[in-house]
Amino acid sequence: MKLINILILVGTLSFTHLSAQQQPIELETIYADDAFSEKSVYGVNWMKDGRYYTALKNGEIIKYAITTGETVETIVSGTALVPQGSQTPIKISGYSFSPSENQLLISAEKESIYRRSSKAYFYVYDMQKKRLVKLAEGGKQSYATFSPDGTKVAFVRDNNLYYVSLADMQLHQVTTSGKVNEIINGSADWVYEEEFSMAQAFEWSPDGKNLAYFTFDETNVPEYNMQLWGELYPRDYVYKYPKAGEKNATVSITVFHLDEKKSVPIDLGDESDVYIPRIYWTTVRGLLSIIKINRLQNKLEIYHADVNNGKAKRILLEESETYVDLDYNDNLQYLKDGKSFIRTSEKDGYKHIYHHRMDGTLLKQVTKGKYEVTSLVGIDEQRNLIYYVSTEDAPIQRQLFSIKLSGKGKQKLTLQEGVHNINMNPDFTYFIDSHSSSEHPLQVTLHRAPTGEMIKVLEDNQALKTRLDQYNYQTKEFFDFEIGDGTLLHGYMIKPPTMDASKKYPVLMYVYGGPGSQQVMDQWGGTREAWFNHLAQQGYIVACIDNRGTGGRGKAFKHITYAQLGKYEVEDQIAGAKYLGSLPYIDADRIGIWGWSYGGYMSSLALMKGADVFKAAIAVAPVTNWRFYDTIYTERYLKTPQENPGGYDDNSPVTHVDKLKGSLLLVHGTGDDNVHFQNAVALEDALIAAGKQFQTFYYPNRSHGISGGNTSLHLHQMMTRFILNNL
Repeated sequence: MKLINILILVGTLSFTHLSAQQQPIELETIYADDAFSEKSVYGVNWMKDGRYYTALKNGEIIKYAITTGETVETIVSGTALVPQGSQTPIKISGYSFSPSENQLLISAEKESIYRRSSKAYFYVYDMQKKRLVKLAEGGKQSYATFSPDGTKVAFVRDNNLYYVSLADMQLHQVTTSGKVNEIINGSADWVYEEEFSMAQAFEWSPDGKNLAYFTFDETNVPEYNMQLWGELYPRDYVYKYPKAGEKNATVSITVFHLDEKKSVPIDLGDESDVYIPRIYWTTVRGLLSIIKINRLQNKLEIYHADVNNGKAKRILLEESETYVDLDYNDNLQYLKDGKSFIRTSEKDGYKHIYHHRMDGTLLKQVTKGKYEVTSLVGIDEQRNLIYYVSTEDAPIQRQLFSIKLSGKGKQKLTLQEGVHNINMNPDFTYFIDSHSSSEHPLQVTLHRAPTGEMIKVLEDNQALKTRLDQYNYQTKEFFDFEIGDGTLLHGYMIKPPTMDASKKYPVLMYVYGGPGSQQVMDQWGGTREAWFNHLAQQGYIVACIDNRGTGGRGKAFKHITYAQLGKYEVEDQIAGAKYLGSLPYIDADRIGIWGWSYGGYMSSLALMKGADVFKAAIAVAPVTNWRFYDTIYTERYLKTPQENPGGYDDNSPVTHVDKLKGSLLLVHGTGDDNVHFQNAVALEDALIAAGKQFQTFYYPNRSHGISGGNTSLHLHQMMTRFILNNL
């Protein structure tokens, strides 16, 4: 019997209430057998005729009828795709259709680079001729994309932008300046990819005659060096990473005219220390939309640029005393008539939809109220309808609504409580709803728009539901409580399968707590929640509280943490622990806290600042000093270290090591390109200097997610053992 199972057996001797028919939840079942993962519908592509959609399933691209959800045909199977000169079929990683839908662009042997970036071999498959052609020789490519007229495919390789003319498969090189750790064309640099949620950094014009692309000059950005272990001598991995207060890449936008083979730079002014997080082609021919944000991110500007001469005009300015929220969901959409656009903004205190003329003049605030619009799904101009997801029912829920551009005629289209993620087809006649709640795993359903009528269940996860019944699985119970200033905070807890009201139970709190995030949601919790159930079966209550600074509750609630990250968030977690400790069934002397990334920062700081409240903490991949983290994220919330040194130092765990009383487990991956292993080293060094004992564990070469092979199982075995021994 493995050591972890011995420990679990000891911890469960008193829990004889688990019936003989129900199995205990073992860590191997969660992480090795993957028994608690949900199924979904993957790789959905809507067909142009509105009658079909396709999805990637078991290495095959399957065509389905929308009205019935039934399989119509297998468009292509990876087993039938054998590249010329090879005898081995390709394994399809992803695919996209040409605009005419007579060709497929298929990726294979996909290789991740960072969180969102990747490279792969791309192939063009002619569906009529059943012919497979490699897109280009010379190595893997990134972000291969059909032109809107379907005659070309653009991609990035080795920091340069290319396109292939499909008629003759000729390769054309757009840029030649690309060089590793100096110049990037058509791809985002590390910090844009991580913090602005972008990897591809080029866009075809609607007529396919132009390519607009980003160039990142990161020559002066400081380098970060990670050692990769495993060979006789460690290998250095060096890349550009701008830490708070340091130099960023200089970013520019260029438009390449394919017919003239001419490049036109866009003039956005002389200021170079700015961000350009998004570009969009408008519906006006030759007009490019560009979002520009100043370094402190408290001023957002929208420019419209003439791509023929490169001249740009500012048409909208939004400013804030804290920071202007940038929508990573691309909630800026231009209407087809070329006269107006739709965007979202927090400027009235909650994120809402606004309708503007092309010159930036406000026509209408479309939605209003004390709720947040979290996603702009689409605009059906024929019916004059906007589809969006919001928190109107409750901050912990997400529901789909439609509303007219006039702001009238609002309708709720999803009826079940919980969280709904919507994928709507291009002509706004159907949508796929991926829905879960705290009570039910993911259910994927097909619906008709604009009524919301359900057509078919595509995935119900019935096998998972049946499996859960075998394990006495406990779902989340939600609660609220007030802190000292009267603010109401939301939380949930997972209790042992059979609670004995006369007993007191230890509590493990789970925290993330970062700006705009939410963990207390009415949705299924996946494998993490399965681990919480494993702990509940050992006699622990697992609780989670969303502190001030988190999302879904308006600008004031979210922005209160500005310039002093960690202060209010940790105060609220301490207040939450005290509230839990006041409940008659909780042992106030046995409260622990754990978190990952921002949550690791929170858990380590809470153990120190709340030394008399928390008995133990686990910090996984924590930021321990915001001076070590990147410019875009950190300066958005703290300004630069030069302007606000106290905001960086006052609430760093490194500053408070002398307060440590409880047990601390610190875990980090040495190959973490996001929150560097340097964070763990700095905290360990400070703890040693303060004479504080603690436990630490590093995972060689593992990235921020600390995964791969049996790593997840190993990590959760270790964390479980620490909890059993210290809480």
